Amino acid sequence: MPVPDPKGEALRPVPPASAAPDRVEESRATGTPQGLKAALTELLGADKVLTGVSDLVRYASDASPYRFVPQAVVLPESAQDVVRLLAYARRERRHLVFRAAGTSLNGQAQGEDILVDVRRHFSGVEVEADGARARILPGTVLARANATLARHGRVLGPDPASAVACTVGGVVANNASGMAAGTSRTSYRTVTSMTVVLPSGTLVDTGDPDADAALAAAEPELCQGLLDLRDEIEADEELTARIRAKHAIKNTNGYRLDAFLDAETPAQILRGLMVGSQGTLGFVAEAVFETLPIRAAATAALLFFPTLPAAAAAVPLFNQAGAEAVELMDGNTLRAAVGVPEVPGEWAALPRETTALLVEFRAADDTELAAYERAAVRVCDDLGLVTPVPSADNAFTRDPARIAGLWRIRNAFVAAVGSARPSGTTLITEDFAVPPELLADACAELLELQERHGFDAAVAGHAAHGNLHFLLTFDAADPADVERYAAFMDDFCHTVVERFDGSLKAEHGTGRNIAPFLELEWGAKATALMWRVKRLLDPDGVLAPGVVLDLDPRGHLRGLKTIPAIEAVADACIECGFCEPTCPSRDLTTTPRQRIVLRREMLRQPPGSPVLQALLDAYGYDAVDTCAGDSTCALACPVGIDTGAMMRDFRHAGHSRTEERVAASVATHWKAAERAARAAVAAADAVRDRVGDRPLTAGTGLARRAVRPDLIPEWLPEIPGAAPRLPRTEKDGATAVYYPACVNRVFGVPATRYGSLPQAVVSVSARAGRPVWIPDDVTGTCCATIWHSKGYLAGNAVMANRIVEAAWLWTGGGRLPIVVDASSCTLGLARDVVPYLSDANRELHGELTVIDSVVWAAEHLLPRLTVTDTVASAVLHPTCSMRHLGDTGALETVARACAREVVVPDDAGCCAFAGDRGMLHEELTEAATRPEAEEVAARGYDAYLSANRMCELGMEHATGEAYESVLIALDRATRGLPVTHAAPAPDARDTTTAVTPD
Repeated sequence: MPVPDPKGEALRPVPPASAAPDRVEESRATGTPQGLKAALTELLGADKVLTGVSDLVRYASDASPYRFVPQAVVLPESAQDVVRLLAYARRERRHLVFRAAGTSLNGQAQGEDILVDVRRHFSGVEVEADGARARILPGTVLARANATLARHGRVLGPDPASAVACTVGGVVANNASGMAAGTSRTSYRTVTSMTVVLPSGTLVDTGDPDADAALAAAEPELCQGLLDLRDEIEADEELTARIRAKHAIKNTNGYRLDAFLDAETPAQILRGLMVGSQGTLGFVAEAVFETLPIRAAATAALLFFPTLPAAAAAVPLFNQAGAEAVELMDGNTLRAAVGVPEVPGEWAALPRETTALLVEFRAADDTELAAYERAAVRVCDDLGLVTPVPSADNAFTRDPARIAGLWRIRNAFVAAVGSARPSGTTLITEDFAVPPELLADACAELLELQERHGFDAAVAGHAAHGNLHFLLTFDAADPADVERYAAFMDDFCHTVVERFDGSLKAEHGTGRNIAPFLELEWGAKATALMWRVKRLLDPDGVLAPGVVLDLDPRGHLRGLKTIPAIEAVADACIECGFCEPTCPSRDLTTTPRQRIVLRREMLRQPPGSPVLQALLDAYGYDAVDTCAGDSTCALACPVGIDTGAMMRDFRHAGHSRTEERVAASVATHWKAAERAARAAVAAADAVRDRVGDRPLTAGTGLARRAVRPDLIPEWLPEIPGAAPRLPRTEKDGATAVYYPACVNRVFGVPATRYGSLPQAVVSVSARAGRPVWIPDDVTGTCCATIWHSKGYLAGNAVMANRIVEAAWLWTGGGRLPIVVDASSCTLGLARDVVPYLSDANRELHGELTVIDSVVWAAEHLLPRLTVTDTVASAVLHPTCSMRHLGDTGALETVARACAREVVVPDDAGCCAFAGDRGMLHEELTEAATRPEAEEVAARGYDAYLSANRMCELGMEHATGEAYESVLIALDRATRGLPVTHAAPAPDARDTTTAVTPD
């Protein structure tokens, strides 16, 4: 286990002026009560039970405005584990709440007793009938499922904006829809069967031909009860008509009573009831979807209107023209979107009344698409569109990149508006629907309602389906502000129901926020039937109390979470969870959202709180040490929140002055340090050659225990020998400066492969007629990433300024580009050094052209090369840095020149090796790479390729396969020699060798 950080006090926050009303009470400081902990451990095993107060707090928040701290968190591995949990809950009269992604906006993924995390061990997609069907486990991220189906030209029907993070289980449980799903492509319409664990523990596969017989045998009273309810509803013509009318528009409020009208048998009624039941009627262990064909041809435009009612009035016209999606965004939404990368800054000055429609048409081919475009132009001609800022061009485009950019703006709605809220306020997301023809009137009513209660909400939504979302903020710590919100909600719900006969929840599920208003919308008779459904399936009330049905008229005001202000880099976070699927530590310790959630709880606590101390004791390892620092969370976050940067700041805060001075001294004397590192690697390699890896592993293990695991790297068998010396090159005639990263000057290639990366870059560049020059004085320089990632500011500044000064001289003042052969170092030199430069060196940096070696190969070398030898297949590991740089396309381009089949695993993600972090915390890389490694191991490949030496080591450690740079593969593929007989590079212990054009 990790040794506690002796400088953990550096993480202690400045105490708040007063403790928050919703803080975790002191009595919870020890975590799960001992009796419950012992019982759950005996039931499931210790590795499936989380009991520390840090664990409970990090699971207490989701994307909603609610916060409930569970008594325990469990991670079942199978449906049988769920059966055991349900039996325990019934016996001990306890409650369970299922949670997967935690992206629900109304508190459905929270509970006050036992929280059941079904994301970690319930993930997987099985494609059937060449993609026409998909059998999916509930913890599977929706975008991940669609990535698998895309290979078959298919896609799932539901398309919520949270697809990059939400799971299939949550989509089914909430009957989530999205931009284009409407009422016809939802889970209710496209899930053909499912496997359900009922609260009784009975397992039902509704797709089994014998499902009804098996269910009747196991649950005779349940079967008869379902049939009795069906007959009762069918006999009531008024109620039947009411149910049909309510589901003619989008509606996820309450249970799907139309399941009794759409199905004949108990098993099929059960299938319909489970969709949208929000975890209150059972656990969906697997769902089988009918998929849809991908309509690949697309055109889209962002059209600007002077007012919200004007935009709403145009929606039916685009529906009639055949639009796939019509999304509305009001002025507040558009102005907040300036926080989204690549959105023009001038949008911040848009008039408040301005509203835009994002209109997209999709077609099977370009001919059909052209017809849609002509129809769209005819509609636009009579709309009175405005151009409030120069970038508002009101033009349709087929450019996939531009269309993706428009959708990024729309999908960032909640996070963008939330990030712009006043610090310390709580964000509420409401979701309702009216008949589409009444949308304009509903918008006008909504604006009046907001003004009456003193709110200035942001409005957006799926206008094509009469479905709007609006966001508003209030101070959950201020009772008067909570009452203002309560009055607004009461007026809002009565307006939607009585004025428009609308749905109080169109696609987000009832949740805690609308449960008290269920009867207002549905009436006493239908609501009573929903209670009977609940009691029939869950007679002991085990599952998710208060999530769909709640008799407390003020239940929606209980558990509202305060949002204490934290470090500026992360204060805008609304806890949406979009960052979690990309986080390499998500299955080991904490995620970016949870790091922020824990920090906020620290700020809720008073000085001397035992809860605060317990959180601080865990935070050093759980949050700071096991953060890879790759900042892919910033890429996933709609508004670019970089939790990795916050962790690097915390690392810096934990450094003593002596440590900072030592780090700066190492940077100053990096030439000697680099040579010492290479010599150490060579010596270790010699030891390994004689006696194997065991003494090296034992030696580093002893050192780690004696000092601190976060300071001493662990020896891994995959660590290669020392790199050969750099090849000789000529400055005269060079078309670029080649900067071999220090990692490639220290470490060689895997023992099972031929060639070295510097030799390959020099050789293949010369072969293409684009020779490169390696300066004689590269030793002793670095991109500064080593210091940057560890939070050593002084050392970072020393090296950042040194490398920029050197690069400016090497390139003749920026005349030549500088090619860098490690993607993380490219990112470091191109971007990360800038904040640490002097004013003068910042000007020099602006004159540099930094090119990653893979981009150099794709754009400057490949057009001049002849590929003579390719392998049949290659699997590719894109690095995090390449994602930051936008260079993954270049990586695939080069790989496709080397192999006839190139596969990027659907689960490819950060390997978490992160320089040396994978050697400091081996468990981090093992957890991060497990899904990708399992996918890679499912078949064999002729080549295993990436673009960063340390990432290659991490993937080799995970898969047992020798990963190498795609540049080495390109060198082999263009040599004109048989691949299996490529000439070996000089031995790592040899001296230099000259490389000349072939």
